Amino acid sequence: MQKLKELFNTINPYEKKLYRPYIIAEAGVNHEGSMVIAKRLCDEAKEGGADAIKFQTYKADTIASKDSPAYWDTTKEPTKSQHELFTKHDKFWKDEMQELKNYCDSIDLEFMSTPFDVESATFLNEMMDVFKISSSDLTNKPFIEFMCDFGKPIILSTGASSLSEIAEAVSWIETKGNPLSLLHCVLNYPTPDKNANLGMILDLKTRFPDKIIGYSDHTLPQDMKVCEMATMLGSVIIEKHFTHNKTLPGNDHYHAMDKKDLKLFRKNLERTFDILGTFKIEALEDESSARANARRSLVALKDIPKGKVITKEDLTFKRPAHGVSPKFIDEVVGKTTLVDIKDDDVIKWDMFR
Repeated sequence: MQKLKELFNTINPYEKKLYRPYIIAEAGVNHEGSMVIAKRLCDEAKEGGADAIKFQTYKADTIASKDSPAYWDTTKEPTKSQHELFTKHDKFWKDEMQELKNYCDSIDLEFMSTPFDVESATFLNEMMDVFKISSSDLTNKPFIEFMCDFGKPIILSTGASSLSEIAEAVSWIETKGNPLSLLHCVLNYPTPDKNANLGMILDLKTRFPDKIIGYSDHTLPQDMKVCEMATMLGSVIIEKHFTHNKTLPGNDHYHAMDKKDLKLFRKNLERTFDILGTFKIEALEDESSARANARRSLVALKDIPKGKVITKEDLTFKRPAHGVSPKFIDEVVGKTTLVDIKDDDVIKWDMFR
């Protein structure tokens, strides 16, 4: 399986083609503190066809103050304090992340986790080849620079950001020299389809043509059409929240995909890329019969006696393409026939000199 860091060496952002996306199953904290569930998420992400699974690593006391109001749908997750919610899910730390890293290695699934503080970034650096930076930290210059100093590629989500804010964050990362991927994202849980604004992917590609562009999705999974459309617009990385049970209460279950959604996405993508083909103009082998029989040849419009100089009035063009192509008419006109040519004969090169 291709590793995420390899994308930064193999993908040419300027190339006029689409790529099968690298799919990150964003498990976040949907393990809810259970290693059994965390490993189940890994297994189901692998079964569904994800390239990587990504968790989140934080402590409530370092990510949010006590006065930190909710920004999610409180009808789905009634907790109205970020600090209170994060306290429920901040029990996985270095040892748990290392256990998950080892487990992912054993099933050939890339391990990732988004750090939300200096301590977690430091120990996660030993486990990951690429750092993911949350949209919520796009303006956090000291933290971005700290992660850049590990010298690894950076994936930066751009939710809830203006163009100037994105450009500023990009400048910090470029100054450090890290390879960079930007993910279009709408920081709205869940994101209504009308707010997905996938057209921003094209704007990111235009504004940052040397960067790998992707998409981090928060829409309801339904038929996974949004992620498929994002791929068709050029997203090389697709990240979407992932759960083993979409009916569970909580902020990140109801808008997440499960393994069935992921399998559907993979299946639809394979058919789509079969239809897209090679991104190169060429006649296909399966078109050889059409080239030979549906194209035309020059054909005698009437009897042409031996020794006659051929004129345009002597010729027409008909199927099949077994004789001289009509594109050579200027080379045929003015030639002298070597044989008698009958009306409706297909013109061949050996009929004249």
